[in-house]
Amino acid sequence: MKNTLGVIGLGTMGANIARNAARNGAKVSVFNRTSEKLDAFLAAHGEEGMFVGCTSLRALCEALPAPRAILLMVSAGDAVDVLIEELLPLLDSGDILIDGGNSHYRDTQRRCERLERSGIRFVGMGISGGEKGALLGPSMMPGGNENAVQEILPLFSSMAADDGEGKPCIAYMGAGGAGHFVKMVHNGIEYGVMQLIAEAYAILKRTGMGSEEIARTFAAWTNGDLASYLMEITGKVLAHKDTDTGDVLVELIKDQAAQKGTGRWTVESALHYGVPIPTITASVEARALSARKDERSQRSKIFPEALLGDAGSIADIDQVRIALEVATLSTYSQGFELLRIAGSAEKWNFPLAEISRIWRGGCIIRSPLLEVIQKAYEGSPSEMKRHKQRILDRFAGLRQQAWRAVAAYAIGQGVAIPAFASSLAYYDSIRSERLPQNLIAAQRDFFGAHGYERLDKPGVFHTQWE
Repeated sequence: MKNTLGVIGLGTMGANIARNAARNGAKVSVFNRTSEKLDAFLAAHGEEGMFVGCTSLRALCEALPAPRAILLMVSAGDAVDVLIEELLPLLDSGDILIDGGNSHYRDTQRRCERLERSGIRFVGMGISGGEKGALLGPSMMPGGNENAVQEILPLFSSMAADDGEGKPCIAYMGAGGAGHFVKMVHNGIEYGVMQLIAEAYAILKRTGMGSEEIARTFAAWTNGDLASYLMEITGKVLAHKDTDTGDVLVELIKDQAAQKGTGRWTVESALHYGVPIPTITASVEARALSARKDERSQRSKIFPEALLGDAGSIADIDQVRIALEVATLSTYSQGFELLRIAGSAEKWNFPLAEISRIWRGGCIIRSPLLEVIQKAYEGSPSEMKRHKQRILDRFAGLRQQAWRAVAAYAIGQGVAIPAFASSLAYYDSIRSERLPQNLIAAQRDFFGAHGYERLDKPGVFHTQWE
């Protein structure tokens, strides 16, 4: 099993995963619907390892020894189901199908159950790292048939990124759709952190800094807890010059950010499990708002301008760095809370320390903050308590003041900060012993006789308010 793999789908990710496997000693049989892409792949990379070009699904299955391991790298959705149905007559009991795309975890759950009845072992594996990570070492989150995962683990462990301590960034997440659920939450956190960075960029622009100066500032901030992959590439993006005009390219890009669905799925699942993830929700909504470019342009001409009173100023640009750090930590915390509660509800019982560990290398949200989070979920109860307290200490004193000062400055200056504001509201809500929802409970009882509970005695009560 370690030395053979089939790969279906030679888009950027599929092609690079296939190359990664070949570089790690596997004999890789490859197939693509369009023969032109298959020919181009073999012409460009055929000498990098042992590749077998296959012109049909039957040829691919015949090229692989039993039990076969076939990685599907096709678009999520109906395309996966269509491909599975085409493959089933060609497979034998015990073969392994691995879905490496961004499938919805409920679809993966359904496919696991469907294929188990046919004797086929199904693995839903989240893969993070982009095209570069797919080639040089991604973070991988397999779920589904545990026996199948153990069989493919030797090969995929050799392909995975290093966690910084000599271990591969891959671990079994649980049965059914667990692997794709974890990848979905990873992407939700990614949405949130990207939005926070974009808002920090907008705040610094409002202070009068240009893109190149902001790029240098972000580059300097990567020497610490903000030393994440996303911060690293942001500095490079902001420094990049357009070859045609010589201007900073990012300032010429239309302010619309697309989305493929995983962020929205994260929000939907959080609502399903009753877990608040306001920073991630705000980031998804921010992308939706950005897509309404024409509307925004029209309304910018007719809506009253922000009344910019004495909003003060940022005492020190470093306050923005601190605010970005604690808001980012808040976003990670929201994602991990969703993993904890959903994992319990679905009987996945996610290994949160392992998830933190495998996200430390290869993936898009890799950051030193993940080492801090990892320590809060492993070791003895006293060790975990001590590390959780260290996380809470990051929100205290002058650091919290900086967070609030930056938010106040942005709001006072009319800078939209949905993610910053949501992360702060989440923090203030989660630490509040008493929230104003007592009033909402009373309102619901007034108009709908829904009842309410009291602080001073047990039971459910109803009042005739008029």
